[in-house]
Amino acid sequence: MMYFLHELPLQFPGEFWKVFNVFQYITFRAVAAAVTAFLLSLMCGNWVIRRLISLKLGQPIRTKEEVHKLYELHGSKAGTPTMGGVLLLGAVLISSLLWARLDNTAVWLLLLTLVYCGALGFWDDYLKVTKKSSAGVSEKTKLIGQAILAIAVANFFLLNPAIEVQARALYLPFYKDPVIANLGIFTFVFFALVIIGASNAVNLTDGLDGLAAGCTATAAFAYAVLAYVCGHVGIASYLGIPYYSFAGELTVVCMSLVGASFGFLWFNCHPAKVFMGDTGSLAIGGMLGVVAICTKQEMLLIVVGGVFVIEAMSVLIQRTWFKITKARYGEGRRIFLMSPVHHHFELKGWKENTVIVRFWILSIMLGFLGLATLKLR
Repeated sequence: MMYFLHELPLQFPGEFWKVFNVFQYITFRAVAAAVTAFLLSLMCGNWVIRRLISLKLGQPIRTKEEVHKLYELHGSKAGTPTMGGVLLLGAVLISSLLWARLDNTAVWLLLLTLVYCGALGFWDDYLKVTKKSSAGVSEKTKLIGQAILAIAVANFFLLNPAIEVQARALYLPFYKDPVIANLGIFTFVFFALVIIGASNAVNLTDGLDGLAAGCTATAAFAYAVLAYVCGHVGIASYLGIPYYSFAGELTVVCMSLVGASFGFLWFNCHPAKVFMGDTGSLAIGGMLGVVAICTKQEMLLIVVGGVFVIEAMSVLIQRTWFKITKARYGEGRRIFLMSPVHHHFELKGWKENTVIVRFWILSIMLGFLGLATLKLR
């Protein structure tokens, strides 16, 4: 919306109107979007928290036998309002609508992804708080919902002759040329894996105060840079990465997420006044997955979102090993004291803040590593 103010100097002569020329630059609008989202989060945060408390949308804490020890660590968090993701998502949406070019279809693809996954997460959170249980929407239902999104995203690319060929290719970090030129029908499967994997990985990371929000800010900033270079024909050509003309504008949306994440972290840092819940985590993960597809840097998400990947893999390894040992020995065994892995370190004696800050540090370094791969091709 604000982008079109750069046309004012053309309509009104005079030195005063020339200041609006800056609105045509992606870099300016990206920074403005981040600041706007941050301020919106700060201004609306306390009001949203009060509303969530008045609606009695408190976070249920698991109390099964195997998590009694964890309950001792986090039992005091029971009743802390959840669904705080509405604050983060609202800030991203408003800021993006203000500062991004609304004639860019990829911007709408990201925003619709945010709303769609946010609605799925909201449904999950609502069932949890109304049933006073950690069980919400079934895993099968979530997967179906995320698969539908993946089909829609795939159609966005594959039905456009101008970008169809490149969309079907598979690129890897450190390689300029695609390792697979045409995935064919497996393009749908690949997109589904990226979106479902990213969405659920962020969801699994959201278990400690500020952990998911801090790692989101790092990943979103890295993809803001990737979107900018991917959408700039000169830089993309120099670095030898795929070029999408629409990708540059996604920088604004990604920076909105950066600002909103910092704003949400203001209230979500330890001890948290609000949790983002699945409303926020599923939406963030879905959006990061779609951004990775839109910049043709899907595999780089494994590096940039490395903390999310580690968290998700710890759950997968734990469940798989438990099932294998139960079938073989009649009793399930565990590799980690508890998964996701951030709980393992807590049960090993690390303080919650120690786990959070160390994971943030790891996320920042992985973000730098991901950006470094742009030159190493």
